[in-house]
Formats: sequence, structure tokens, C-alpha cells
Amino acid sequence: MKRAGSLFQKITSLENLILADGKAQKGKSKQYGVIAHNKNKERNIASLNDILISKTYKTSNYSVFKVYEPKEREVYKLPYFPDRICHHAIMNILEPIFLNVFTADSYSCIKGKGIHAASFNLRKALKNEEETTFCLKLDIKKFYPNVDHDILKSLLRRKFKDQDLLWLLDEIIDSSPGLPIGNYLSQYFANFYLTYFDHWIKERLKAKYYFRYADDIVILNRDKEVLHRILYLIKSYFEINLKLQVKENWQVFPVKVRGIDFVGYKHFHSHTLLRKSIKKRFARMLKTNPKSESIASYKGWTKHCNSKNLLKKLIPHETL
Repeated sequence: MKRAGSLFQKITSLENLILADGKAQKGKSKQYGVIAHNKNKERNIASLNDILISKTYKTSNYSVFKVYEPKEREVYKLPYFPDRICHHAIMNILEPIFLNVFTADSYSCIKGKGIHAASFNLRKALKNEEETTFCLKLDIKKFYPNVDHDILKSLLRRKFKDQDLLWLLDEIIDSSPGLPIGNYLSQYFANFYLTYFDHWIKERLKAKYYFRYADDIVILNRDKEVLHRILYLIKSYFEINLKLQVKENWQVFPVKVRGIDFVGYKHFHSHTLLRKSIKKRFARMLKTNPKSESIASYKGWTKHCNSKNLLKKLIPHETL
């Protein structure tokens, strides 16, 4: 695989830092960090350019807080300047390189992909009912916290040879344990950490129907024994190559009986329903705090599945 070089100079150029600043500010103009930065924008950009070129850049201290929906997790936040501008500057240059190595079967945090693309492609696969009788569904145990820094750095060196770039990426990687949820770069590092696994699944194991959204994985086959063998091989691959573990709640089951709970929807061969937990949150919101923007958000989910009866039940006064 050809390795990319001479990228650090492009990342640290004033033109790219200015572009990154503009992208990082989108939708965030009222945030304190953005307002403070804009008071000294030109000086700050020049300063970031200087500390990157001189290799004196060091990731700032994180603010860490907990969120509880859809599940409890710690979220890490960096200051707008210099860190979030720096991350956008990196991705301005590296994103097309990352996208070029990702497989078509990964959907999380990729432009033009996302939840609905994953769901629609899974539905397309399920039209071949004979070949998609059984489903292997699994996720990775504490994926983000368990990403191994040395392995991630080694994988990055398979793709990039620019030593100055690798210094910068190493500095950011080593700024926290695992991959910090909330970092702009983390979502790309996470996909990259699993991308050679994706290629192995598709090219070595020849899994025709494979879907991954972040650390949630779905594989379909006509033979449940084939799926059990694939599960065994995945566990071995994770342990040997990535120091990861499959979460204990993995399942091999007939699609017709249970449906596939994936990216917010329950997928059957003949129809698709909204995930039960999302239906419950929708009903609770309508009962306790029925704001129009919240209703519109949930209806956005429902328009992509078979939800006519659900909407009649939850919002009986509306004309569907």
C-alpha cells in the first residue's frame, strides 16, 4: 500500500489554518471559546502556525463530563483555540486519504454515509431473503476507551510516512487514554483503527453482507454455523491484532423471528420498524415536554420506516 508523505506542510500552512478556523466555527458562533478567539483571530492563527511548525504544540487540558442518552458515557472537550482549529486543519488534508482506505461497509461519521445509509443498505441486502436467513450481531467491549495507542500509531505508519505529521498525530493520540469521545479526530481514528479489520472481513473471510456503524457490527448469511465460525475468527483477530474484545451480548439468530436492531431501526425482510427505546423516548417527550422541534426530530426518524400505526397512536390528531 502506497504511503502518503509531505502532508505536514499543507496542514500547517496559514491558508489551511484559516480554512480550518472557518469550518470549526460553523454553527458555533455563539460559543464562548469562538467569541474569545475571534477577538484576536489573526494573532491566534499566526501563533498556531508557529507552534505547529516549531513542534511546541501540546494538546490542552480536557474538560470531561458525562452524558446519559442513549447510554452513560464520558465526553471529552477541548478548547476551541488552539485544539479544535488544529484538528480541523489536520482533517482538511487527511480526510480524503482516510476515506480512500475505508471500505464501503463502514458508515459512522463519514460524509454521505451515516445512520440512514446503513439502514437502507441493510434493507437492500435483506431483499435477498434466501442469503440473509441468519444474522450475527455484535459490538466491541468499551471500544473507544480500549483503543491501544501503540497499535493505532503502528497502523497510521502503514499509511503515512511524513515524520512531522506522525509527531503531531502521536501527540494528540497520547493526550488521553484510549480515544476521547468528543474529539473531532477520534471518530476518524476509530474508523481507521478498524479499517484493516473491515478489509479482512470482506477480502479474506468473503463476508458478502457486512455492515459496521462505529463498533456495532452486523453480518448476514444463510448458514448460522458459518456465522459462528466468523464470530470465532473475529474474536481471535481482535485479541491478536487490536487488543479488543467482543462484548458478551453477541447474538446469532434468525432474522425472520427477531429482526435486526441496528442504527435505530428494527429490520425485517419485509418491513422496518422504529427501535423500541426510541419509540419510548418519543412517547415520553410527547407526554412531558412536547416541543415542536423535538416532535419534528422524532418524526424525521419515523418517516424512514413503517411507522404509520405508531404515529396514529402517538399523535392521533395529525393527518398523516
